[in-house]
Amino acid sequence: MMPAGPLMTEHRLIERMIARMDRELDKIKKESLVDVGFIEVAVDFLRSYADRCHHGKEEDILFKALSGKPLSAEHKRIMEELIREHVLGRGNVRKLKEANESYAQGNQNALSDVVANLEILVKFYPKHIEKEDKHFFIPAMDYFDKKEQATILEEFWEFDKKLIHEKYNAIVKQLEKQTV
Repeated sequence: MMPAGPLMTEHRLIERMIARMDRELDKIKKESLVDVGFIEVAVDFLRSYADRCHHGKEEDILFKALSGKPLSAEHKRIMEELIREHVLGRGNVRKLKEANESYAQGNQNALSDVVANLEILVKFYPKHIEKEDKHFFIPAMDYFDKKEQATILEEFWEFDKKLIHEKYNAIVKQLEKQTV
C-alpha cells in the first residue's frame, strides 16, 4: 500500500461527516435553531480527526518527507496551497466553536455566525479533498521509492497509535486548569 492509501481512506470518513454537517446546515436554516450538541461533535471531529489525525499525518510526515525532495513547481505550489488551506480550515473551525458557544449562552445573533462557518466548511472540505486525491497524493508518491513509502506508512501507524493518548492527556490537563 502507498502512503496515499490511508490518507484517501480518511477522506471518505471526512466526506461522510461533511455531508452530515451539510444536512444539519439545511435544518438550521429552515428552523433557525442550532443543535449545540451536534456542532460540538462536529467541531471535535474536525479538530481531532480531520485536523490533528489526518492533516497531522500530512503536515508532520508526508509534507515533511516531500520537503526534502526535488518537487516540480506545480507540486510545490499545490503542497503550499494545501498547508494554507489547513490553516484556513482551522480558523473556521475555531470560529464555528466560538459561535456555537455564544449561541449556547443565549446569543441568538450567533446563529448567523454558526451558519456562515458551517457553509464555509461544507464548501471547503470537498474541494480540498478533491485537490489532494486527484492532483497531489498519487503524483507525490512518485517522489519516494518503495522503502521510503514503507517508512512513511510505518510513521503513519505510529502517529495514529499516539493520537488518542495525546488527545485525552490534553483534555485532562485542561480540566485540571479549571477551578471547581
